[in-house]
Amino acid sequence: MTTPQPGAGSPAGTGAPATAEQKPRHSPWLVLSVLCLGFFMILLDTTIVNIAIPDMIDRLHASLDQILWVLNAYILVYAVLLITAGRLGDLYGPKQLFIAGLAIFTVASAACGFATTPGQLIAARVAQGLGGALLTPQTLSVLTVIFPPAKRGAAFGIWGAVAGVATIAGPTLGGFIVTHWGWRWVFFVNLPVGVLALVLAVIVMPDLKLNRRHRLDLVGTALATVGLFLLTYGLIEGQSHNWGKVWGPITIPQLVVAGAVVLALFMVQQYVQRNGEPLVPFAIFRDRNFSVMNFVGAALGFGMLGLFLPMVIFLQSVLGLSALQAGLATAPMSVVSMFVAPFAGRMADKIGGKYILMAGLALFGLGMAIFLASAHPDSTRLHLLPGILVAGLGMGLTFAPLQTVAMRNIEPRMAGAASGLINTTRQLGSVIGSAAVGALLQNQLASKLSESAKAHAAELPPQFRDRFVAGFSHASGSSLEVGAGQSGVNFGAQVPDAVHKVITNTFHEGFTNAMHASLILPIVVLGLAALSCLLVKRRARTAQPGTPVAAGAAQSNA
Repeated sequence: MTTPQPGAGSPAGTGAPATAEQKPRHSPWLVLSVLCLGFFMILLDTTIVNIAIPDMIDRLHASLDQILWVLNAYILVYAVLLITAGRLGDLYGPKQLFIAGLAIFTVASAACGFATTPGQLIAARVAQGLGGALLTPQTLSVLTVIFPPAKRGAAFGIWGAVAGVATIAGPTLGGFIVTHWGWRWVFFVNLPVGVLALVLAVIVMPDLKLNRRHRLDLVGTALATVGLFLLTYGLIEGQSHNWGKVWGPITIPQLVVAGAVVLALFMVQQYVQRNGEPLVPFAIFRDRNFSVMNFVGAALGFGMLGLFLPMVIFLQSVLGLSALQAGLATAPMSVVSMFVAPFAGRMADKIGGKYILMAGLALFGLGMAIFLASAHPDSTRLHLLPGILVAGLGMGLTFAPLQTVAMRNIEPRMAGAASGLINTTRQLGSVIGSAAVGALLQNQLASKLSESAKAHAAELPPQFRDRFVAGFSHASGSSLEVGAGQSGVNFGAQVPDAVHKVITNTFHEGFTNAMHASLILPIVVLGLAALSCLLVKRRARTAQPGTPVAAGAAQSNA
């Protein structure tokens, strides 16, 4: 949190006082609860769908690359439009954009639940991402206005806790829903919550006028969208096209390179527009802490979404757990994180957040490494528990220190842009992490399943061996299914039990080995993020107690 300055409580830190009509008629804490209700639902959908992946694959007859699009279409649209949606809130009012986003998200959730093909589900997820992007930036804008500086830290703390809990509680809640009602109810459950939040938002939220006019950076938005789409599309579709041609003469590597080039052009365009109103306000990056925290936030998103995808498939497809059992297996991570997060926030206030954040990232990566070392086809949930507990401890130590270190030196007038930007980078990290680890998993499955099939072929009668090896060797394309209880390859119904057992063991061994190789990437990224915290500047302690600067420093978080 930044040092309170004159005008910090005004709309978006402009210095313009809030008018009488802007002052909320209801308690700011009630408004906060409504904002958090909508925000919780939006963030929950970034991870709750993961636990439903095996059931979706079974029911929709979807391939792994199609399911990757179900996950990433939502996060991609959500991430790309966050900053633009913040500008729209300045133009038309945060209440109007919050309500519009909530309505779109709720209707899109119904469309997701009624989808009968992977294509329909992906399209509905795009609409969900649009609604989520319109809603999210308005929460911080409203909180900045309705809470005085002395209470704003507590409000942001609750907002941050909701973000953390929503992200890590998704698999557990999703597991309960999928086990009892099926994957469609992962989306249908949003309907009553969305309607309730809509009614409360209309009644409770103040109709703020932020007294600022902005132009939208349409060129920047287009470049960011195209670049991220090409990069993500190339990563997700690479293995199913054997990293060769995808659109006529255009190859997957060319798409990935083109995406990187377009993103580079986006950054150049943003720099050229730095004195106007670019999507990325470069002035914010003059603060080294904020710059480092953007990388850390992206790495955290990369690690979380990258780790969850192979984990939930392993728990259900290899260990044979139900969706609820898989959710409960990951629940200790959420529980530990919830208890640790408030403690981490208080400690960051007292001693600074630099080393707390560094320890949290290191423990998160270590916990996942322990989980990986414990994950074998014959593992039990008890074997996996130590790694999950250590990872939960690490996650609990990251959320509050990350946000507070990032925002410590940001001027109040830039707080909205800074908050939107760090949320955007975290979500972009999630997109790239999910796509990159998904692509690596598909690539590793192609080799590990073939290796496992060759190793187990001798256990089969001679008449099954060639078909057995060929089936697994060609399972890396879009035909690969890894739903609950799937072997990854369909050998037909007329397979003796003894042969079916060998098929199952082959898939379990091949997927586990592929997961081991794939999850090294997010663990390494988390390790790099931990080391990058060494670049964080500790807060200055030169002012005398009682001075305004010292009073502000007491509230700032390092």
